[in-house]
Amino acid sequence: QAQLVESGGGLVQPGGSLRLSCTASGASGIFFHRYTMGWYRQAPGKPREMVAHISVSDRSIYGESVKGRFTISRDNEKKTVDLQMNNLKPEDTAVYYCNVVGLYAPPGASPAGDKWGQGTQVTVSS
Repeated sequence: QAQLVESGGGLVQPGGSLRLSCTASGASGIFFHRYTMGWYRQAPGKPREMVAHISVSDRSIYGESVKGRFTISRDNEKKTVDLQMNNLKPEDTAVYYCNVVGLYAPPGASPAGDKWGQGTQVTVSS
């Protein structure tokens, strides 16, 4: 049974917006409020890269390529972490994943979660 499920991807024109959501369940849901969470993405032929992290105190960091355009947020009651993506560019096209960074981990730490889910596809194209 999946513990982290991503949703909200789709096809959007350059300059458009999308909002992704990640829902936690199982152990990830039980301890969600203690986890720093992250969004990642992987484009075809390229390595996976960090997009954004958010700590239990709502501190956040962003990858240089998305800084100023994306916003990460969390809802500990709903056990979700969202990624608002604005001013999308073709270079943002990728499969987007969420994962656990760590227990009270500082934003920017390597992810503790080594199992990756199905992700959600984001395609930015005219």
